[in-house]
Amino acid sequence: MKALQKSLTVLILAGTLTLSGCGYNTLQVKDEAVTAAWSEVQNQYQRRADLVPNLVNVVKGYAAHEERVLTEVTQARANVAGLKVDKEVLENPELFRQYQEAQAQMTSALSRLLAVTENYPDLKANEQFRDLQVQLEGTENRIAVARNRYITTVQDFNAYARQFPQVMTAKVIGMDPKPNFSADQNAQSAPKVSFD
Repeated sequence: MKALQKSLTVLILAGTLTLSGCGYNTLQVKDEAVTAAWSEVQNQYQRRADLVPNLVNVVKGYAAHEERVLTEVTQARANVAGLKVDKEVLENPELFRQYQEAQAQMTSALSRLLAVTENYPDLKANEQFRDLQVQLEGTENRIAVARNRYITTVQDFNAYARQFPQVMTAKVIGMDPKPNFSADQNAQSAPKVSFD
């Protein structure tokens, strides 16, 4: 009986030592960190989406004939809102790319909207517009910070999950590498500045 207990104790101890080196718990912690970082990115994107209708309404009063730009901003916001964003996005590189493209369209549309406002001195002097513009600029900075944190967290997760023996554990429990942000295709070329 004592020999059986001793064998069982040794087996449990060996199993514990083997499992503690497999990285399962750390993979879970790092996976949760990725999810939390992604939630912060989404939070900042939502903040931006919430500001857009107010910005569009203020601009509409001054720039009614700029309907095309206002429509583009509204459409970009609708595209972003129409994408289902959940943990599946983090697990599927194609869905992640689509979400990233929708956010890039939103950024581009907002940039065009702010460029159009340069033609309206009264609008630029409007206190409500200035406040919204400052809020939007602050939000864009927050998005950049949140994305940077997400990039760093994904890098940490992916590097850890690709090391031995964690790579074996990750494969067994189905934890694939997480997709990361990449620069928009238009970011590769310098913006054109014209003083016409």
